[in-house]
Amino acid sequence: MAARKIDLERARAALDSQLTELGEHPYDGPAHGAPDAAVDVVLRVYDRGLRPERDIARLAVRHLLERLAEKAPGRTVEVRVPPYAAVQCVAGPRHTRGTPPNVVETDPRTWLELATGRRTWQDAMEAGKISASGARADLSDHLPLR
Repeated sequence: MAARKIDLERARAALDSQLTELGEHPYDGPAHGAPDAAVDVVLRVYDRGLRPERDIARLAVRHLLERLAEKAPGRTVEVRVPPYAAVQCVAGPRHTRGTPPNVVETDPRTWLELATGRRTWQDAMEAGKISASGARADLSDHLPLR
């Protein structure tokens, strides 16, 4: 699946909306930094025991999935973070029809924690937070992303 380009204006609007809800000042950094800032804000929302707004959660998840696809290019593993996005990555044989043989699926919070190094692959697997099938579905060599 091709990664979609992030609309920076929409990213900034989603970021400012979530910051306002948290009682914080609007984002004042550069537009290209909004996706990284969104990841940090969504994690703060989760840390407070709240649920992030859909647009900013989608932005944060997609941003880090795009980073994974850049770091581990290929089409051997499909990483799914419903309901927001999926990406194909990791070099090796690719599938052409039907369900790919190597699939990783997790929830948005776990994905953000894995991608930022707040949680290890092993810990998430042991906690049952990741569904991984296929011989190449272990992403631990590619995480964290930042």
